[in-house]
Amino acid sequence: MSQTFRAFIQKVGSGPHTSKDLTREEAAIAMGMMLLEEATPAQIGAFLIAHRIKRPVGDELAGMLDTYDELGPHLTYGGKAPVTVLGTPYDGRSRTAPLTPLTALILATVHRPVVMHGAGRVPTKYGLPLVDIWQHLGVDWTALSLETISSILTSVNLGFVYTPQHFALTNALIEYRDQIGKRPPLAMLELMWAPVNASQLQIVSGYVHPPTENFFRETFARRGQQQFVTVKGLEGSCDLPRDRTCIIGIHTPNTPSNADLDRILLHPRDYGFAGTDVPLADTPEFISQIQAVLRGEASELQRSAIWNGGFYLWQAGVCSSIEAGLAHAEDLLMTQQVAATLEKLQVEVRRAINVQTGRVQLETSL
Repeated sequence: MSQTFRAFIQKVGSGPHTSKDLTREEAAIAMGMMLLEEATPAQIGAFLIAHRIKRPVGDELAGMLDTYDELGPHLTYGGKAPVTVLGTPYDGRSRTAPLTPLTALILATVHRPVVMHGAGRVPTKYGLPLVDIWQHLGVDWTALSLETISSILTSVNLGFVYTPQHFALTNALIEYRDQIGKRPPLAMLELMWAPVNASQLQIVSGYVHPPTENFFRETFARRGQQQFVTVKGLEGSCDLPRDRTCIIGIHTPNTPSNADLDRILLHPRDYGFAGTDVPLADTPEFISQIQAVLRGEASELQRSAIWNGGFYLWQAGVCSSIEAGLAHAEDLLMTQQVAATLEKLQVEVRRAINVQTGRVQLETSL
């Protein structure tokens, strides 16, 4: 048992009247002790549930992200364009069709680099994860090294960090999510984490409950992250809904110091995109729906892809207005330019896997 970690549990778990917040430095140490399993399983479980009940604060989340930065992986982007990091819940989707891969492909098509990250099927939802969607689209990020993914990020403007392979220290903490039956504060970290070294970063964080947006704002302020977007998205993702008003917060280096966020309320009906959010079909059918969108075929999923793609083209600075972004996203899909980006990505990934496989076989024979 770690006496140091025991003190952290006592501090956050003493109840509503006597519990105290950890300092940024203490939170960083606590996160490291959990990742390195220097705390016992009983201590880790107690801390995670106590911290969830207390609710984390900006300093604590900033400290935990400091440790993610210290111990975790980082892609390297060799270009000059701002990199967009799409933060989506690791436990996946169970009700609505994920649009993030299509959004990423649209941005990559116009040379705006995108980084995603995630795991496999994770509690508590065990929903469809992004990495599975990519694999069904012929892109297996799990088989690539970080160096190779960094190269693909620079050449094709897309990269994905698969944490079970690229950040193995997090694997031991997955089981706790199932055992405590609730998303621990770690799930919030994943929405803000940016595993990439780049000169400019725009982090997009999805959420469900309004207080979460305040946690994002406080944490980014402490870490000096000036460029970020918060989205009250579908199932807590970055995907904009079409059946309700989109609640969005935007922070840039030009945001006044006395303002927390620039608030945007987007009504899909004002742009002709109101509709029902596409339900998630079984995986083979959903992949067929994505492929139809890439062929330029009209559907509700295509409308959702244009709605999201147009917004992110605007926010990435490709288009001067959301109206222009929507028109551009539609053109990119209808002319199959986005499909061409996926084909290029598939070729690059297959080539990289072949090179890595050949290298391993050669080393084995020697």
